[in-house]
Amino acid sequence: MTGRDYTAAPRRAAALMRRLGLGRHALVVAAMMAPFLVLTAIVMVAPAAMLVAEAVRGPDGPTLAYVADLASPTFELAAWNSVVLSLASAGLSLVAGLAIALIANREDAGRHLPAAITSFSAVAANFGGVPLAFAFVSTLGLFGIVTRGLKALGIDIYGMGFTLYSIAGLAIAYAYFLTPLMVIVISPAIRAVRTDWLQAARSLGASPGQRLRLVVLPILAPSLVSAFVLLFGSAFSGYATAYALTSGNIVLLTTEIGNVLTGDVASAPQTGAALSVAMIAIMALLLAISGWLGRRTKRGRR
Repeated sequence: MTGRDYTAAPRRAAALMRRLGLGRHALVVAAMMAPFLVLTAIVMVAPAAMLVAEAVRGPDGPTLAYVADLASPTFELAAWNSVVLSLASAGLSLVAGLAIALIANREDAGRHLPAAITSFSAVAANFGGVPLAFAFVSTLGLFGIVTRGLKALGIDIYGMGFTLYSIAGLAIAYAYFLTPLMVIVISPAIRAVRTDWLQAARSLGASPGQRLRLVVLPILAPSLVSAFVLLFGSAFSGYATAYALTSGNIVLLTTEIGNVLTGDVASAPQTGAALSVAMIAIMALLLAISGWLGRRTKRGRR
């Protein structure tokens, strides 16, 4: 004999309510994501698609001639200079910014030092372009204040081979605004390092260098990789500072794009589009490598 199941109806009602709740939750998430997706499509996907279409469109129809032009010695040198400059400035800023952030976020740093460094970093990270180029010409140029001051002390940096109007000079200029950016980006990750982990390492006899190498840096590794990608991308896309300092004498991908689009050399918008697509491809490759390194780092920490 089978009895009537009086609990079936309440269970079905509860399941229906859960489904309705999940559906309502999905609608809310979709509604919240819709503006971001629309904005992403307008400012990122559509321009990239237009660049790709422009790069393969010739007067007589589709062509890869403009993409093939990227193999010319000038554009290869521009790509090489851009990558070297970005690696140098990002590496310099990564080390300097990490050191400053570690000092600013020490346990005994108090309240005023972190606040002062954060405030200065927020201002300096946005100081770029032509004003930054003029500031460096006034300080580290051939007749700059710092250059003349060092020369008065018997240190002739230009006689030693340094020049502001080179890739090394550009890397220093870029580091001026990339280092504060690094401080801003990495400081939250440093503050998230739990003090009891450091106290445990200290109680086990680890020196400050060992605590940094064995505890802090492994924890910060994913953030450091992400920060390096951000710094590299900021340097890779820099234009105004490089052009103002070197007047285009050092060929970079950004300055070459400006030349072909403004007609300083030859007006060739399709070539400019092909160069832009190449820059997007390099950044996409770097992001893929960054993601792979980040996943490997997280797996290594488990």
